[in-house]
Amino acid sequence: MQDPEILEQTTHDTPWLTIVWNDPVNLMSYVAHVFRTYFGFSRAEAERRMLEVHNKGRAIVARGNREEMERHVEAMHDYGLWATLSKADR
Repeated sequence: MQDPEILEQTTHDTPWLTIVWNDPVNLMSYVAHVFRTYFGFSRAEAERRMLEVHNKGRAIVARGNREEMERHVEAMHDYGLWATLSKADR
């Protein structure tokens, strides 16, 4: 059986992800603009992630603690993008 203190520490250390999903509303240029403006991605990185959203249906745009990822998701919603957070597999 695992020590409860170790389990609790592991749970708190597990990173979270901010995921932006494809939608039928926003233009690809707008999504890239949001990524550059909000996350500070270079033009090339913003374009790469925008194409991932467009072609694969989603892109991970940030990784970190839960509170920070919740703020990112809320910001993406404020920009009109569909975003969620998820626990990282590690």
